[in-house]
Amino acid sequence: MSSPKTILIIDDDADDISIFIEALSEVDTHTRCIAIDNCEEALKVLQKKNDDLPHYIFLDLNMPRMNGKECLKELKKNSQLKHIPVIIYSTAKGDDEFEETRKLGAAHFVTKPSKFSELKQMLRYVLLRKSEF
Repeated sequence: MSSPKTILIIDDDADDISIFIEALSEVDTHTRCIAIDNCEEALKVLQKKNDDLPHYIFLDLNMPRMNGKECLKELKKNSQLKHIPVIIYSTAKGDDEFEETRKLGAAHFVTKPSKFSELKQMLRYVLLRKSEF
């Protein structure tokens, strides 16, 4: 893990965010994590930035007001943001969700792991394989 990276997690579940940040800190102390609890705010923040954009966006699907799929569509429409790999990070399971989000531009789909060790393993995988996304 060469240069410091930034991850944005968009998730309305504070516990999931806390566990995600803790796992990330154990995997890579140099990676910075920003958490935003809704899609509307995340889009506002991202659209205001000209630089210092995240290297990855982890996006939950099941959120109130604007869901993850709607957010993904907006991210991929924006020329400044569309290059950022979006990893769907959700409790949703199934090939239909995977295929639909892939078609919308998601780089990867991860069902939220039930074990902390699995979450750390997934984060290691993502951080080491940016070029594949």
